[in-house]
Amino acid sequence: MGHKLKLSFMGTQANFILKVFILSLGVSVLIKYGGPSLPVDGTSVNVLIAVLTPSLILAIAFLWRAGKYRQLN
Repeated sequence: MGHKLKLSFMGTQANFILKVFILSLGVSVLIKYGGPSLPVDGTSVNVLIAVLTPSLILAIAFLWRAGKYRQLN
């Protein structure tokens, strides 16, 4: 029984990794071929926004999730 559970978990984990890989590939293709058509100047402000936005989004998501976790306990 434990063996089946391990295989099921591995399959679920493999599916998750495959989905993340496909999503990453799609975003990369959009950036490579769609990015140059966007009228965005290469200023330092735009670079800071592009670099810091993902980190800020993740920080907000983790803080929100931590708050929900504390409410459950």
